[in-house]
Amino acid sequence: MNGSSLNYFEMVTHAGPIVTGTLLILVLASVGSWTVIFRKVLHLRRAQAESVRFLETFWRSKRLDSIYSATDEMPVSPVAQVFRAGYVELSKVTQQPQGSGEEAAMHDQLGGFENVERALARAANAELTTLEMQIPFLGTTAAAAPFVGLFGTVWGIMGAFRDIYAAGNANLATVARPISEALIATAVGLFAAIPALVAYNAFNSRIRVLDNEMRNFSADFLNIIKRHIFKKAA
Repeated sequence: MNGSSLNYFEMVTHAGPIVTGTLLILVLASVGSWTVIFRKVLHLRRAQAESVRFLETFWRSKRLDSIYSATDEMPVSPVAQVFRAGYVELSKVTQQPQGSGEEAAMHDQLGGFENVERALARAANAELTTLEMQIPFLGTTAAAAPFVGLFGTVWGIMGAFRDIYAAGNANLATVARPISEALIATAVGLFAAIPALVAYNAFNSRIRVLDNEMRNFSADFLNIIKRHIFKKAA
C-alpha cells in the first residue's frame, strides 16, 4: 500500500449512506447513554446520601412531626419520601373521629393501619419508578448496539465484495480499505454497548439497595405504629 496508512476519519466520512446512517445512530445512542449515566450517577449518589441522613434523623428523633419537617431538606431520598407519604396518611387517620365501643374502635384502628400500609407501598412503588427512569434506555442500548453495528458491518462488507467483484481485483490492497470501513460500525457499536451494559448493571444494583431500604423502613415504621399508636382499647 506504498507505506500509506488507513485514515479512519476519511473512511467514516466517505462510507456509504447505510453505513453512515448506522454510525450516526450508534453515536447518538452513545451520547444518550453517557448523558443518562452521568445524570443517574449524580441522582443515585445524592439519593443514597440523603437516605442515610434521613435514617439517622429518624432513629435519633423522638417526634414524627420534627422528622417530617426535616425531610424538606431531603427531596431526593426515596426513604424520606416514603416516610412523608406514611406520615400524611397517619395524620389523616389519627384525626378521624373514633367509633364508640371497643369493637368499633378496633375496627377503626385496623382500617387506619391498612391505609397507612397502602400509602407506604404506593410511595415506595412511585419512588422505585422514579429511580428506574431512563435505566431501560441503557439496557436497550447495551442489547441492540452490537447488532446495529453488526448490521452496518455486514452491509459494508457486502458492498465491498460487490465493488471488488466489479473491478475484478481482489488483492490485499483493494480489500483492506472497504473491509476496514465496514468493521468500524462494529467497533462503534461495541463502544456504545459496553459502557451502557456496565452502567445498567451497576445502577440496577444500587437501585435494589435503595428499594430494600424503602421496604425495610416501611416495615419498621409500621411496627412503630402498631406499638405506639394503634393500640387495643383498654
